[in-house]
Amino acid sequence: MRLSRNISIVFLLLFTIQASAQPAPAPSQSPSAGQRYGWFNLLDHRSIYGQSWFPEPLRGPETDVDRELRLDYFHGEAQDRQSDQLKAELEYNVGLLTFELELPYERDSESFANPITHKIERDTSEGIPAIEFSARHPIYQYVSNDNFFDYTLVGALEVAVPSGSKIGKDTEFVPQLFQSIRLGDHFSIQTTAGLSMLVGPEEGGSNAFEYNVVFGYNLEHDELPLPGVLRTIPIFELNGETGLNRGESGANELFGTIGARFNLQAIGKAQPRIGVGYVFPIDQGARDELDWGIITSLVFEF
Repeated sequence: MRLSRNISIVFLLLFTIQASAQPAPAPSQSPSAGQRYGWFNLLDHRSIYGQSWFPEPLRGPETDVDRELRLDYFHGEAQDRQSDQLKAELEYNVGLLTFELELPYERDSESFANPITHKIERDTSEGIPAIEFSARHPIYQYVSNDNFFDYTLVGALEVAVPSGSKIGKDTEFVPQLFQSIRLGDHFSIQTTAGLSMLVGPEEGGSNAFEYNVVFGYNLEHDELPLPGVLRTIPIFELNGETGLNRGESGANELFGTIGARFNLQAIGKAQPRIGVGYVFPIDQGARDELDWGIITSLVFEF
């Protein structure tokens, strides 16, 4: 069975959890009308969603409501290849609707033997690949009567416009569905799934299924008393993409990311959050792209 099918099963199981984790409540235990709100009363005031409890993923998209400035740096190594990526990101919410602006910069270099000079030379390409705009909003929530299980389904749309650089000539549209799941006081699961569609002169017409699964475990300061750290969250991510075009259908790239995020004490009205992770390939498609990588992330939530 293809690895991408296994990942699809993971998403199916997560949806099943939402439906079956708790038995149907007795009428006397049903949430009061005041606890439900939003369009068709699909949201629940008891949900922890929107209270900055879910950790920012290291590589996957964020699913929670947020106001923050984020700076990321990624360095990856493969045989004869190096990749460096910088990313600045601004998020701002109006109620439960979060808008995001992302400005990335990439530099890729590859060494090769010149057949004429017989010397090792390096080919480098760099620039802004695209400027990304996105928005997300919760569309359904469920909270169990004992408050152990907390589920939010989020709709999102990402649009990346070409920068005009050497590596940024295509437009990308990505409709997405996110899930934020809390189990108890510590454990969280965030999943994202989106259909990437490229329009443009270089890779226009290419489609891919993008997916991420992020596991986090929140440890408050009294549980892990690190100096200056309010909350420590060990994180494990699965970050993948499957090609959907003819000739690429079923071609999968799946990476793992293991690391942690540390929520520090506030500086004025801003709370710094530091993240660091190690990125490694899981399947052959990922091994063809990367041997290993390091991601560092600095967030100022305001």
